[in-house]
Amino acid sequence: MKHRKIFGGAAFAALLFGLSVPALAGDIVLGLPIDCTLGETCHIQQYVDDDPGAGAQDFRCGPLSYEGHKGTDFALPSLAAMQAGVDVLAAAPGRVKALRDGMPDRLASEATAGQIAGRECGNGVLIDHGDGWETQYCHMKSGSITVREGQQVAERDILGQVGLSGRTQFPHVHLTVRHDGAVIDPFAPDGTSCTTPPAHDLWRHTPAYQPGGLIAAGFATRVPSYDAVKAGTAAATALDTRAPALVLYGYAFGGRQGDVIEITINGPNGQVITHSEGLKKTQAQLFTAAGKRQPPGGWPKGHYVGIVSLLRGGQEIDRERAEIGIE
Repeated sequence: MKHRKIFGGAAFAALLFGLSVPALAGDIVLGLPIDCTLGETCHIQQYVDDDPGAGAQDFRCGPLSYEGHKGTDFALPSLAAMQAGVDVLAAAPGRVKALRDGMPDRLASEATAGQIAGRECGNGVLIDHGDGWETQYCHMKSGSITVREGQQVAERDILGQVGLSGRTQFPHVHLTVRHDGAVIDPFAPDGTSCTTPPAHDLWRHTPAYQPGGLIAAGFATRVPSYDAVKAGTAAATALDTRAPALVLYGYAFGGRQGDVIEITINGPNGQVITHSEGLKKTQAQLFTAAGKRQPPGGWPKGHYVGIVSLLRGGQEIDRERAEIGIE
């Protein structure tokens, strides 16, 4: 099974918005805190909560945040990707001020709340960059931290690996930026505007703002469990003509009420199925699936292509492609 990320028109516009705008003199300049390719092997799941009131909004006034969120979450597509190992990188040169390691990698729950109280960051590293600037890296993999307190690090030095420690529901590195103790949104250090991009940010190369998208897609012989989708184990690698069903699933982030997910499967004899489903509520992550039972005589042998598209306001903002052979 092969799958390939394909950005839609609105997503391409978001990439254009991601062009770098220089940091101001005296500001810290940040590189990415993770060794991955945004939009392909990782994505930004949540941003700093820039709503001054009781609600939550990201720096573009979208819903990719939650109440009181103090950092930017760079997420992996699955637990399998985390287990394979993805490095956490120093976003700027500095000195390791503090660290913690040894907390287990597991999903946070009511049962573990007492064990992580006061240690919600999980395994992490705190770096002092001078002039009042600090960066903090949270939820790292147990036993992976490679630096020590007092050590000088350069930008892109490896600090450890992405994990699932502390208070988290998905594998990611949470980056918090502070200046003189105050949390700073690296995308909008001077505050937010819903109508115009920030005048500057703190990134060396500004990550594109993707207002939602597809994390993964894959074929299966039945609707998979959400746990299998999140683990990265749901997709079949090959099928035969006796498969009881042909199902295509899509795993998405940043879904908003009113969005539409379209699922299409094409086979050697033409279209197998097309399905459209509207989202009834805004969700940080979600998955959906559609398929067809085995036809009389079994599935025709050959090449099958699946497309999962995420539409907002009638415009496609992202799509994911999956391919599989039936022999």
